[in-house]
Amino acid sequence: MKGIRQRDTAPEIELRSILHAQGLRFRACPKDLPGRPDIANKARRWAIFVHGCFWHGHRGCKLAQLPKTNTEWWVAKIGANRKRDAKKVRAMRALGFRVETVWQCELKNEQRVCELAQSLLPD
Repeated sequence: MKGIRQRDTAPEIELRSILHAQGLRFRACPKDLPGRPDIANKARRWAIFVHGCFWHGHRGCKLAQLPKTNTEWWVAKIGANRKRDAKKVRAMRALGFRVETVWQCELKNEQRVCELAQSLLPD
């Protein structure tokens, strides 16, 4: 697991390029926000967490299947990740941020990502 990146993952880079092409401006992994969201705009008060389906336990997704070996450990690991994710979202919402979560598998649906980008644009 040491080789798994925490930032600048392929799904993050893909989402950032789509959002930038839609005209959104943001910071990647700002250190001064709780939970260090993957993408955030402090002025417009929105943040996006990009989750890998396996690592964050995306329910109902074929990319999130548990390994056949050491299953108990993986269930505990992914459960802890999900709890930590929920805590991060609560902390951001407490500051008045609109928080979105984009799953790795959702990036295949570019229309969904473009709709998200449009909803984040100022009125």
